[in-house]
Amino acid sequence: MSKLSGLGGRLYSGETSFNFIGNRRRWYSISAVFILASIAALAIQGLHLGIEFKGGSSYTVNKSGISVEQARASVANVGIEGEIIVQKIGDSKVRIQTGALTSEQSKSVELALTQAFNVDIESIDTQIVGPSWGKEITKKALYGLFAFLIVIMLFLAMAFEPKMAIAAIVAVVHDVFITVGIYALVGFDVTPATVIGFLTILGYSLYDTVVVFDKVRENTKSVAAVGKVTYSHAANLAVNQTIVRSANTSLIALLPVGSILFVGAGLLGAGTLKDLSLALFIGLAVGTYSSIFIAPPFLASLREKEPAMQALAKRVASRGNAPIEAVASQGARTTIQPSVNRGPRNQPKRKGRK
Repeated sequence: MSKLSGLGGRLYSGETSFNFIGNRRRWYSISAVFILASIAALAIQGLHLGIEFKGGSSYTVNKSGISVEQARASVANVGIEGEIIVQKIGDSKVRIQTGALTSEQSKSVELALTQAFNVDIESIDTQIVGPSWGKEITKKALYGLFAFLIVIMLFLAMAFEPKMAIAAIVAVVHDVFITVGIYALVGFDVTPATVIGFLTILGYSLYDTVVVFDKVRENTKSVAAVGKVTYSHAANLAVNQTIVRSANTSLIALLPVGSILFVGAGLLGAGTLKDLSLALFIGLAVGTYSSIFIAPPFLASLREKEPAMQALAKRVASRGNAPIEAVASQGARTTIQPSVNRGPRNQPKRKGRK
């Protein structure tokens, strides 16, 4: 623990530094691999939409000792067309999902389940969702996602600066795209709980990014006026100063989510927990990565294209490579302030008394 705390102090003061901004192409390449894998997963497998979005019927049988094969065979004997999804929920429940059915077909499925498993019809939880209702839910989910992105972008543009807002939104889109791709690769159904998980990871990703950007703004407040280091150097120090905090926060957040995913969904078999926890677990991990390796380097790339920052880079280069510790040379105050060398003060000579 002492070594970790000592590392955090050295990173904050600039004594130890990792070049996150300078190695931006490496981080972009890693993200590109995951994005390409997500595109391939979406193109080949696609998202498995739940009945809440595409419409259909769901039957949950409450009886222990029921196998997935028995449930699938009992529904297949009715002559239902289309894909039949059967999931085991814990030790005493089995859920069967089908496409949209008529009322007669739905009654036939219920009758087949009662006869196959010798249960009363009251022990079967039936849920029927029409296609029109599913389309309405999909439309509202997309509206909520776009509204969230617009509001957050306006807030960041007013609270920080427009280019920080652009970099934050790029990181958010990066997180959502990779999370959706992994979701498609795993093959879990997309349910309203999944949408809730996506919106949650958007907020967490932005929270972590805003913390880093606040430190970047503090370090780069007077970087052009002082001219000791470039914008990238100052931004890189900000990432080093906040990386320990980001890692600790993410670890604490991932532990309970991992418990929900592996214990609640894996051992207890809770389907809703599985949909929500997988989206949260992947999103939290990817969001932490983007707040450190994607958003700050992308912001630095945008700012380094400004004429003022290009002129600053030329001034710094003409003086030689300034160490990043120069940004933190004033101790806890990491904002660069101009130093004035006034030289020794000459005190007036006192005249002797007469």
